[in-house]
Amino acid sequence: MAGLTGTHFVVILVIVLLLFGAPKLPALARSLGQSARILKQEVGSKDEGPTEDSAADEPKPKA
Repeated sequence: MAGLTGTHFVVILVIVLLLFGAPKLPALARSLGQSARILKQEVGSKDEGPTEDSAADEPKPKA
């Protein structure tokens, strides 16, 4: 994958246009952005530690 130039990216863009067609590209870009946003939120929530929901599921110690 080393050595990709601008020409390679233009060829890839043309192939994507041929496969998906110009009218479908905005919907494709929107869904990719939505997926990236969801992934970013999920990764961020896992790094924060236990949430209130997971703490409520744990058994409480008896006094």
